[in-house]
Amino acid sequence: MLIKTLTVGQLEENCYVVINEKNLECVLIDPGDESNTILDYLEDNSLRCRAIMITHGHYDHVGAVDAVAEETGATVYMNSRDDRGGQSMHLPYCLPQGGISYDDGDLIDEAGLRFEIIATPGHTPGGVTIRCERALFTGDTLFRGSCGRVDLDGSVPMDELLSLKRLCALEGDFEVYPGHMDSTTLERERMFNYYCREAMKM
Repeated sequence: MLIKTLTVGQLEENCYVVINEKNLECVLIDPGDESNTILDYLEDNSLRCRAIMITHGHYDHVGAVDAVAEETGATVYMNSRDDRGGQSMHLPYCLPQGGISYDDGDLIDEAGLRFEIIATPGHTPGGVTIRCERALFTGDTLFRGSCGRVDLDGSVPMDELLSLKRLCALEGDFEVYPGHMDSTTLERERMFNYYCREAMKM
């Protein structure tokens, strides 16, 4: 598995291209903006995008989803609690026709890779962390040295802490790929992230 980070948009959101090098198929996580940049990367590297997975429904994480899905034919996955057509009317995105809602514990096989969905609400009601092998794609739940905002419509501070506690309780170490800023490791965040340390006391 190869992971490529494309930082896109004014808010410098991290779109991840998770690549199976054996078959040159890939999964996109949070294509938030600059669809042409993303599509050009796929074309330049002869990659076939099989799925788009969304960690949460904020606009900076979903802005390029429809354009990329239309061009590639990729299946779109998102938790329905962040679907504008469902409970979260403050969020901007609706799953397209043919899109799939995933939830805690789901196992998704795409591009010859297996992805596990871990519900991590708090920043949004339907926020998820996506696990693939020893990598965690945490969206805006967990950042290097910080965590997602909880002062927005639909945010719940206690849920955010419980989600951090759940991630920190995972066995072993993981590479952490957040929605913004630099990657980190779960062990580093357990040791040095104030919010994680507070969550683990709960």
